[in-house]
Amino acid sequence: MLLPLACLHGRVAQCLTALLVLAEPPPRPRRCARAHGAPPPRAEAALPAKMAAELYAPTGAAAATATDIANSNAAAAPATGRKGPPSVPPPAPLPPAPSPPAPDNNNLESPNWQSFHPTLRERNALMFNNELMADVHFIVGPPGGARRVPAHKYVLAVGSSVFYAMFYGDLAEVKSEIHIPDVEPAAFLILLKYMYSDEIDLEADTVLATLYAAKKYIVPALAKACVNFLETSLEAKNACVLLSQSRLFEEPELTQRCWEVIDAQAEMALRSEGFCEIDWQTLEIIVTREALNTKEAVVFEAVLNWAEAECRRQGLPVTPRNKRHVLGPALYLVRIPTMTLEEFANGAAQSDILTLEETHNIFLWYTATNKPLLAFPLTKRKGLAPQRCHRFQSSAYRSNQWRYRGRCDSIQFAVDRRVFVAGLGLYGSSSGKAEYSVKIELKRLGVVLAQNLTRFVSDGSSSTFSVWFEQPVQVEQDTFYTASAVLDGSELSYFGQEGMTEVQCGKVTFQFQCSSDSTNGTGVQGGQIPELIFYA
Repeated sequence: MLLPLACLHGRVAQCLTALLVLAEPPPRPRRCARAHGAPPPRAEAALPAKMAAELYAPTGAAAATATDIANSNAAAAPATGRKGPPSVPPPAPLPPAPSPPAPDNNNLESPNWQSFHPTLRERNALMFNNELMADVHFIVGPPGGARRVPAHKYVLAVGSSVFYAMFYGDLAEVKSEIHIPDVEPAAFLILLKYMYSDEIDLEADTVLATLYAAKKYIVPALAKACVNFLETSLEAKNACVLLSQSRLFEEPELTQRCWEVIDAQAEMALRSEGFCEIDWQTLEIIVTREALNTKEAVVFEAVLNWAEAECRRQGLPVTPRNKRHVLGPALYLVRIPTMTLEEFANGAAQSDILTLEETHNIFLWYTATNKPLLAFPLTKRKGLAPQRCHRFQSSAYRSNQWRYRGRCDSIQFAVDRRVFVAGLGLYGSSSGKAEYSVKIELKRLGVVLAQNLTRFVSDGSSSTFSVWFEQPVQVEQDTFYTASAVLDGSELSYFGQEGMTEVQCGKVTFQFQCSSDSTNGTGVQGGQIPELIFYA
């Protein structure tokens, strides 16, 4: 039988009042009161306890359980002949506060999950890839590798004009499942995660597929993040592939960054596996490139490697005839006559891809006075002009310095944009012609990026003498690198003075600081390594 509402409220108020009284510590009884058999001070708790028991009395199994526990406690209490107040058991510890549910979007166990996520962004992110309230499903990926992804039309329509037209436009989709075979499931999930939570999780393996998805569904912020990711991970081994993709996605900034890498590190880019994966149009553009900074023999070798890979892609036998077929007009973009005679004789002439007539005419072009007409370009590529960053305002020499004898000269530098360091300019002898052996090195955070051991001859002037790395080294912005040179020679040399901590070279700003690797006296103000030779 239910108590009347007013009566229930009254009983609750009485209970609360009594419990508040109990919250105050009872007055400590005097010894004389206990001597005369005064009632124990806790007897006043009987009334509120009784009221609470009546209001929240257990029923059914709970009542039986409570009775059993009480009886067992009474039986377990030791019997004593001494009368006194009943023993009060210690209060039971409070149960621990409930913890928020685990972030499993499809396992929202708590019916009050919203209270654990105070912000709109958190609650919205919880709906990502979640069946709860999902009103559309996507079958993403090609047949055999597709994945079913739940989504919410409103969220997608707010984040993409393509999804808005798909769900709320004049030709809105009415199907509950939408097939997207041309997008990779991982890339589609990255797209959705951004639309639900503004979070972007990009990885090297999926960034191109994610860029495609962002372009397809017109999500420019995600597309921009993909391009920035690609620019930071751009290097010679993937530059050709990214050039192909940047043209496909119409990203001119990324295209320009790719050309910077390909031009400066052409040999590494053309010999990479990525070069063999590009499409024919990109091959044609690269082989036509005037600024490629490499020998023509390297270009010819790269073109043959691409043709071999293309034969396999088309299921053709790898024969000289088929390689010539898949190359088509691109073969005649290679500037074969600009090779040296030795390079041609040891390479292109023995490749079997040229006809006998072409090989014969090219040999005549090298040797004969009356040169035959050739179908190949005759002018050499311009390549890149190296730039020099000179960090000293003057140079000098003294009778007792600058000696080397195997000690290290070193300097640290940083740039404000990506460049490619190709070598170092060094001072030579101050007392006439002399030969030095030298080891140059470029390091970043103690890791050797490039080094070269060679010799150079100075003519006794204060000019600098160039010593080159085998390949230009990509140097990223806002990071300090260490350039070192270990020279060995008996002659005294010139040295720089009035050094500058910051030097502007065209569009690039160099900053210099002393290096702990330097054991021969070189620092910012003076010493060796007067120049950094670079492409930009």
